[in-house]
Amino acid sequence: SNTAILHQIRRDQVTETCRANSVSSRKRRVLTPNDLKHLVVDEDHEMIYCYVPKVACTNWKRVMMVLTGRGKYSNPMEIPANEAHVSSNLKTLNQYSIPEINHRLKNYMKFLFVREPFERLVSAYRNKFTQKYNTSFHKRYGTKIVRRQRKNATQEALRKGDDVKFEEFVAYLIDPHTQREEPFNEHWQTVYSLCHPCHIHYDLIGKYETLEEDSNYVLQLAGVGNYLKFPTYAKSTRTTDEMTTEFFQNISSLHQTQLYEVYKLDFLMFNYSVPSYLKLE
Repeated sequence: SNTAILHQIRRDQVTETCRANSVSSRKRRVLTPNDLKHLVVDEDHEMIYCYVPKVACTNWKRVMMVLTGRGKYSNPMEIPANEAHVSSNLKTLNQYSIPEINHRLKNYMKFLFVREPFERLVSAYRNKFTQKYNTSFHKRYGTKIVRRQRKNATQEALRKGDDVKFEEFVAYLIDPHTQREEPFNEHWQTVYSLCHPCHIHYDLIGKYETLEEDSNYVLQLAGVGNYLKFPTYAKSTRTTDEMTTEFFQNISSLHQTQLYEVYKLDFLMFNYSVPSYLKLE
């Protein structure tokens, strides 16, 4: 089918990018169990889903809870969002022994969903730094960003970290010190680092831009398409291309170039072209 061909093209693109960049991607050959904590396992349908925050992952986790819940849930949208993110509700691949991990990676259907990298980044920024209720993020990252990126920051800003500007967030991401200090938070970590597509051969790569079709295709291949559909709802607050363009207006071309370098593999691997609004140096 056309859909199967489309997914083959997407797989080839990943393989090609991995091969072309193998020098940089071979630094760490062996995956450790810690690398596999984003891979959700569904034993009943022999599927593995690598979740990427800000790419419909709440709804996909809800769907996985329906699939693995042995009848406990039937409608994904009846599962509260916060419950979908309780780690004990889903089993991840790092909880298995090495032989069990290898068996599943070899035999189960593996899939992930990706999104235009900068749109995903702006979505993460809007969600984590502009919403008043995300105080844990403000404390954990906001205060650090303000301390490092803002000259003459007020005592209140340093204490609360709840008014981080997008420019400061970008400066924090491209700061070499940030990368050395600790891995990126999963909400802005690259898909390349979260899901290891050069080491794990994914059967299906869904895209946020074609979320509904791709999701229902996955469910169809899993043999559950007749009774389970991917939840759709128009979310008026979602980050769009226009919005992303606006956020990047105030970012210097030097910083844009450095930021593009950080996410370059995601752009190449998943076939996203360089955004037209970028002024790269």
